Amino acid sequence: MGAAHSASEEVRELEGKTGFSSDQIEQLHRRFKQLSGDQPTIRNLRKGPSGLADEIDFEDFLTIMSYFRPIDTTLDEEQVELSRKEKLRFLFHMYDSDSDGRITLEEYRNVVEELLSGNPHIEKESARSIADGAMMEAASMCVGQMEPDQVYEGITFDDFLKIWQGIDIETKMHVRFLNMETIALCH
Repeated sequence: MGAAHSASEEVRELEGKTGFSSDQIEQLHRRFKQLSGDQPTIRNLRKGPSGLADEIDFEDFLTIMSYFRPIDTTLDEEQVELSRKEKLRFLFHMYDSDSDGRITLEEYRNVVEELLSGNPHIEKESARSIADGAMMEAASMCVGQMEPDQVYEGITFDDFLKIWQGIDIETKMHVRFLNMETIALCH
């Protein structure tokens, strides 16, 4: 009985920490077990500077997934904006691999190359060109017309917010939870 009480207490703590319901936590736990091969951690395959976790446990996994939690329809406008900013900050940090507060061209190239590496039709040079073009567009949006000798140092978080202004990140960056009863009926 003590173990069950401790587990339900842990679930309540995770609900408070992440905003997921106990059913959603259960679904995510099943998915975590699939991804980890029933191990207590998932290896972090991202290459980068020290400070990145080598392994991600279930609580870390839930915390990361909480950034993709659907927007609560009961939130007021200010809370929705705060949620949007949190999602964008999380996304910004995915690109800012050295955590210096700026996404450099090299960091952006690395992310684009990594994202496109699974596509056999896109060569590394094409991925670099895509990243370069996007970074030039970001520079023109954030700095405006640049002088020929002016160097764009990279995208700050404020620049990042400008770039994403008007884009509905809330519907593009969220996880959907399927009704498991409906899925069971399909089998």
